Amino acid sequence: MWYKIRELYLKGFNKSQIAFQLGLHRSTVRRYLKMDEDTLTAKLQHRRRYPRILDKYESYVCDVLSRYRFLSASQIHDWMKEQYPDLPVVFGKTVYNFVETVRRKYNLNKEGLSKRVYEKMPDTPYGEYAQMDFGESRMPTYRDDFVKVYFFVMVMSRSKQKFVYFSCTPFTSALAVYAHELAFAYFGGKPRRIIYDQDKVLLVRENLGDLILTRTFRAFVNEQHFQPVFCRPADPESKGKVENVVKYVKRNFLAGRTFNSLEVLNTEVLQWLEKTGNGKIHGTTRLVPAEEFEIERKYLLPYYGEPVPPPKTSRKSIMSARTIRYGTGPTTTVYPPAPIETGTPLCGFLRITDISNCTTKRAANSYAGMSCVPEKGKMYVTKDIIRTRHGV
Repeated sequence: MWYKIRELYLKGFNKSQIAFQLGLHRSTVRRYLKMDEDTLTAKLQHRRRYPRILDKYESYVCDVLSRYRFLSASQIHDWMKEQYPDLPVVFGKTVYNFVETVRRKYNLNKEGLSKRVYEKMPDTPYGEYAQMDFGESRMPTYRDDFVKVYFFVMVMSRSKQKFVYFSCTPFTSALAVYAHELAFAYFGGKPRRIIYDQDKVLLVRENLGDLILTRTFRAFVNEQHFQPVFCRPADPESKGKVENVVKYVKRNFLAGRTFNSLEVLNTEVLQWLEKTGNGKIHGTTRLVPAEEFEIERKYLLPYYGEPVPPPKTSRKSIMSARTIRYGTGPTTTVYPPAPIETGTPLCGFLRITDISNCTTKRAANSYAGMSCVPEKGKMYVTKDIIRTRHGV
């Protein structure tokens, strides 16, 4: 502003004209004209310091932070209330800003909070790594309601080639294995290592640092001969490539799309991958993933399997541990007196169609040592049965 006023004044404008031109008061223009450049520089460098309401507690806060750097501003606020009954009533944000000012002034950084340093990693070898993750989203339907869809995502770390598979039910170990096989068939091979979250679909538990895989996934890994690599728990930044793909699917493919059927959705996502997901220039590498994958394809391990969908199950076909209600869901008819050997896995529901031998209210039939009660077409099992699923 000082330079603009001086420029207009040298062009012959008087104070009133300069004030009207710049929207200033005439006395402001006069004050700037009396000011030389050195005075202006000194004025700009001077910062007025306003007194803070908590200034008199600075020594106490500094002493506490010197001994206990890990304390939060909320804890220090509580200590100040205990130490000083006459402490002014202030907002928590005021205390936080004051504590942060003291930390910066006396170099009392909080211990134990080391920020992660990000840097570009070198490109991984072709065919070496892939990353996998699950996602979910709500989609509108033509019936003016919403349906939740679950999806599986795998991306090759080097070429950024992507694969997506949708499901209307949450992923189980069997369904995740089927999605893996679809991805391997789509890629025409498999990577040597795949990076995962510590998801309960793939892991049973952790045993003193050893990750115990689920039975289905462990059998699949042994069959396909690739190495699963699991990130630390609650650390999605370890596999940022696939996290970005999950976000990309939600914001690009699913945004504004209406759910028709699962088959249509999986067909549409393959078309989207061909023309957009893998067909456009990648924002980071500035390469087209589909073209880069043609180079990477030669380095993949061969995949000789054939994707086989897991048997469909439903809640109606699950046998409970102590009580079974017969008459709905997939049924297996058993006619007395055909025996059922103890320990034989039960598939689905058992329906007793002939209870003529049950002459008393609680008649004992020889079905794997179980006691049954003929009542209103139901049978109540009184012996514990291992919880089993239809078709397994």
